[in-house]
Amino acid sequence: MSGLNLPGIWAIYRTEMARTRRTVWQSVATPVITTVLYFIVFGGAIGSRMHQVGGVDYGAFIVPGLIMLTLLTQGISNASVAIYFPKFTRTIFELLSAPISSTEAVLAYIGAAATKSVLIGLIILATATLFVPVRIMHPGWMVAFLVLTAVSFGLFGFVIGIWAESFEQLAIIPSLVVTPLTFLGGAFYSIDMLPQPWRTVSLFNPVVYLVSGFRWSFYGVGDVGVAASLGFVVAFMVLCLALLWWIFRTGYRLKP
Repeated sequence: MSGLNLPGIWAIYRTEMARTRRTVWQSVATPVITTVLYFIVFGGAIGSRMHQVGGVDYGAFIVPGLIMLTLLTQGISNASVAIYFPKFTRTIFELLSAPISSTEAVLAYIGAAATKSVLIGLIILATATLFVPVRIMHPGWMVAFLVLTAVSFGLFGFVIGIWAESFEQLAIIPSLVVTPLTFLGGAFYSIDMLPQPWRTVSLFNPVVYLVSGFRWSFYGVGDVGVAASLGFVVAFMVLCLALLWWIFRTGYRLKP
């Protein structure tokens, strides 16, 4: 750790966090309002007809799914925008020529993106407690899944931000891939409720493992084993790190 350029990392991290403070309404208030609407629609309308899932009140059951939905979208958005704008404004070359390594730059950007995602996730959790009684059976694992997911999808968002060459490309994967997979990944229901073969098909959805592991940390129940959930998060993080290593090694879409 002594070889890291800590002042450089801190400068980038502080700049990214300052950008969040300038857009606090978009960054914080919007996810909270969206969560309240989800509780009104899903918790009120559906919860009045489906009281429990897996022995858990439906309103409380959807809390981990709501947090995971926010975590995935915010993690990708924060990191992708953070690296895309320097590319868009051509200030990326100043970063590449600065006395800071690619590892240090990634640490700073992903650290800021993960921090913002985790904070928003905790705010969503606090908001949820105003509507339903939430219990956390495994708080250590809850924090672990929260941080690992925020970091993993921050890395994924960083890859998207480097790959994207337009605002349309920047939004296409989160909106057309990640969000639908989240809605179909058991965020608002248990995949055990699905008939075959759809339950088996759902096991190929990676978001199922994220939501299941996170829900297990709350209520001790999940659609898949917690070891499989944790293994997926770690494997996805390693894959994103490998992609970033290749990108910085080759200069893919970073250097002309």
